[in-house]
Amino acid sequence: MRRLPLCIAIAALCVATVPTFAKDDPAGHAAADAAKPDVTLTQPQQSETEGSVAVEGRRIDYKAVAGTLVLHGKGDAEHEPTASIFYAAYFKKGADAGKRPITFVYNGGPGSATVWLHMGAFGPKRVATADDTHTPAAPYRLIDNAYSLLDASDLVFIDAPGAGFSRLVADADDKDKRDALMKERKKQFYGVDGDAQAFAQFITRFLSKYGRWNSPKYLFGESYGTTRSAALSAVLETEDSVDLNGVILLSQILSFDTDIDGVANNPGVDLPYVLALPTYAATAWYHHRLPQQPAQLEPFLKEVEQFALGDYAQALLAGATLDASRKQAVAEKLHQYTGLPVDYLLKANLRVSGGMFEHELQIDGDTTTGRLDTRFSGPAMDPLSKEAQYDPQSAAISSAYVAAFNDYVRKQLKFGEGRSYRLFADIDDWNFAHKAPGAHEALQQSTNVIPDLAVAMKYNPDLKVFMNGGYYDLATPFFAAEYELNHLPIPDSLRKNISTAYYPSGHMVYAHEASLKQLHDNVARFIEATDNVGQ
Repeated sequence: MRRLPLCIAIAALCVATVPTFAKDDPAGHAAADAAKPDVTLTQPQQSETEGSVAVEGRRIDYKAVAGTLVLHGKGDAEHEPTASIFYAAYFKKGADAGKRPITFVYNGGPGSATVWLHMGAFGPKRVATADDTHTPAAPYRLIDNAYSLLDASDLVFIDAPGAGFSRLVADADDKDKRDALMKERKKQFYGVDGDAQAFAQFITRFLSKYGRWNSPKYLFGESYGTTRSAALSAVLETEDSVDLNGVILLSQILSFDTDIDGVANNPGVDLPYVLALPTYAATAWYHHRLPQQPAQLEPFLKEVEQFALGDYAQALLAGATLDASRKQAVAEKLHQYTGLPVDYLLKANLRVSGGMFEHELQIDGDTTTGRLDTRFSGPAMDPLSKEAQYDPQSAAISSAYVAAFNDYVRKQLKFGEGRSYRLFADIDDWNFAHKAPGAHEALQQSTNVIPDLAVAMKYNPDLKVFMNGGYYDLATPFFAAEYELNHLPIPDSLRKNISTAYYPSGHMVYAHEASLKQLHDNVARFIEATDNVGQ
């Protein structure tokens, strides 16, 4: 189990309304009506508005559509509604829909709403937050987003099933049948494969509804959204005959065997320690905790990466056969790269999990280091604990995002009145079992969608992949993402289709304004280079 979801783990801010009934209702008609399935979940909903935004000095007029599409079963159940999926789409006015790129955007979680990318990265409005400190409480500032991706592509922000305004649908009149059907729906959607199938059905329905089948098409996922993108790209390419122009990955995790959070519960798998070390080093550099502070970060990280894949990996691989003198030497080198005391590293057997590092780096000042963005710091909840008890970055900005979106979607997009916006779906147990394309059974080890992305790239040799990561992301370390891409089982001829970019920010790269500009410019160039318009 992960310590926290890959996306920010906080409770949803719900703005719920309680139905009122007439006092004089002896026949109980009001209660009976309330028990019927909600018609707004079985029929698509839609609200259209207009707006404009200046992206890096260039005005863009757009139409915004906030609404839902209803997913259905397959085969004999093709007319049975299974989920109502909320989306917010932005279309540039005056553009040729046949040539205009369209990008489907989603966060991860799993089971997260897409409030973060919508209000922080690419929507026409974004919430202003402090760079690496706690954002003061409301009122928050909602500003025009000078780095919206609308200059390069139309945008569709999608809430995962059960999250945001998306809901699972149990369309039955009898309560017992509805309860049983809802249990079935959760099993259907709350897992790696069911989630990918749901997003694939949504995308194909959206392309039909808005006549966008001939548009250049892109996926943009963050965090678990990158896991989804890999699985989804294989489904779209091999099952739905949808050739994608590009898959854009932000804060990537494709193989959960690289997860630095759950590694302590998986003894014998030392790879996460190796791949997290450069992020530890970057964090210690940022907070000036190194015994000798290098002048520049990037050259320092290259040195750390060589040590991580070399002497450090070999020492961990030796296990109990590692002799004391070599163990001491590795601990002293780790001290130089992380700032953690040699004695602590030896007691930890050279293996420091993400939570341990977050707790220990600045504990001499009773301070906890951030996880999603290690530039952030906050007061330690328990200075004597082994691991960090919370994430200072999540605490610093989450309220701003949630409040801003709840206000924006109702007042400006004119959607959601009387509805609750759920930050996360009500997931009891996410099914991480995954059956990769061509496999005879689901993997018994940790989730790994590396084969899926490889299949999508081989099925469509023109598909381009663009990975983006933050140096200060300890939820999905950048070196782990690079390692995963370097282990895609694809021919050498396809490796030219992969590009990467790194930023001096964290998991939510866009929370740092200078990095947001770089992210926008890089993604816009990627789309322009791959949209095949005019070729």
